[in-house]
Amino acid sequence: MFLAGSAVAQPALREATFGTNWLAQAEHGGYYQALADGTYEKYGLKVTIVPGGPRANNRMLMSVGKLDFYMGGSLIQAFSAVEKNIPTLVVAAHFQKDPQVLMSHPGNGLDTFDDLKKSNDILLSKDGSATFFQWMKAEFGFRDEQVKPYGFSPAPFIANSRSVQQGYVTSDPLVIEKTAGFKPNVFLLADHGFSTYSTTVETRRDVAEKDADLVQRFVDASTIGWYNYLYRDNAKGNALIKRDNPEMTDEILSYAVAKMKEHGIADSGDAQKHGIGAMSDERMKDFFDKMVKAGLFKADLDYTKAYTLRFVNKGVGLELKK
Repeated sequence: MFLAGSAVAQPALREATFGTNWLAQAEHGGYYQALADGTYEKYGLKVTIVPGGPRANNRMLMSVGKLDFYMGGSLIQAFSAVEKNIPTLVVAAHFQKDPQVLMSHPGNGLDTFDDLKKSNDILLSKDGSATFFQWMKAEFGFRDEQVKPYGFSPAPFIANSRSVQQGYVTSDPLVIEKTAGFKPNVFLLADHGFSTYSTTVETRRDVAEKDADLVQRFVDASTIGWYNYLYRDNAKGNALIKRDNPEMTDEILSYAVAKMKEHGIADSGDAQKHGIGAMSDERMKDFFDKMVKAGLFKADLDYTKAYTLRFVNKGVGLELKK
């Protein structure tokens, strides 16, 4: 006798782990949305998101096989992995633009990007000084003596009207506005030539080669998650974000989504034609050449080992924008 309904065996879901690089936030929204609304399950996956944070090292856990996928930041990390012979691979880039910004006080002679070279108090983290500021020096003539340490508090910036502070377009301008009562000038480095992809999906090279179906399903489902998070009802995704990060608020989440859409962080450039997550050889070479000029890498590094286009540029999810 044929038994219908629940008696029909359903294929088992494939388990997959994805480590983020920081505490849950809107910048991770596509992955949480895909988990919350069942998209991963539709692609045959049972995904566990492992949040990052100040005490986590999810990149290392991915590289040694404890996690299947990792959410990378800029391509600098990926190029560095090649340099250190770490066999990891970027398989998608869900942000076309890095959200990194510099902020200044309006009306104090620091109202254009070029004006920022007049400030002697550019507040940067050690990582910022070692990465994007090296590019700023090579491309625009900024100087090391302008840099002051950034302690991740807005107080020194607010107190000094001639200072400049690093931040993310999706959050820090709101912090300044709410704390100090003014809207800062905001300069998105991506709009001034800092051409790295961001919020990448990375995995180990052996996983991409031996388990390509898993990688493709995870990339495609995550991409659909990003379309649904940005353009559809994202309440379920936000609920999971707040579950993993109880300090997150609806105001911050709403602000971040609005800024991601306003600036085309996820959906601009090649993504508008080929889908969110798109990458190109031309963009990779452009950014690598800039990092060579900035002194971060040697010109003979085979940066092409850092990524593959095999899993992207397929137009996945484009119809969800309509």
